Amino acid sequence: MARWFETITDLSDERQRAVARRRRYGVIETVDGRLRRIVFRPLPSLAGPFDLPWGQLLHRAVAGNRCWLYFNQPRGLEQFLSLKFVMSTRHTTLATLRGALAVLDVIADIKRTEAIVCDAANWRISDRLLARWGWQSHKPQRWHRNYIKRFGT
Repeated sequence: MARWFETITDLSDERQRAVARRRRYGVIETVDGRLRRIVFRPLPSLAGPFDLPWGQLLHRAVAGNRCWLYFNQPRGLEQFLSLKFVMSTRHTTLATLRGALAVLDVIADIKRTEAIVCDAANWRISDRLLARWGWQSHKPQRWHRNYIKRFGT
């Protein structure tokens, strides 16, 4: 029987890579620019209107240089990962965010996914920054900034 929540801390360990390959939904936690842990969940993260107040409260209340990146691998679309939501503390550095994104890239490689997709809802995240980090605009819509990061196959 599989555990509902599993935690891994080292993606170079083959047993932990197997967990990452098998599980669909997770949260990457980075602290001071380094991976602290990846917690795999039984259900997908749903980024919705209730997440914004929770993220803002956490941003103000929690001390330190920490970032949580929520991702899903949708059923029926195994070739994609979806970056659903990112939460950070007030003192989170760009290096800590980049560390979480780098871990997501490693997970995409482990799962042999074709791309990661996201909806950049925060307008402070510039198109130029996303392009510098390998993201391309994808399916523009009036109220959504959809981006995709493709990997060579």
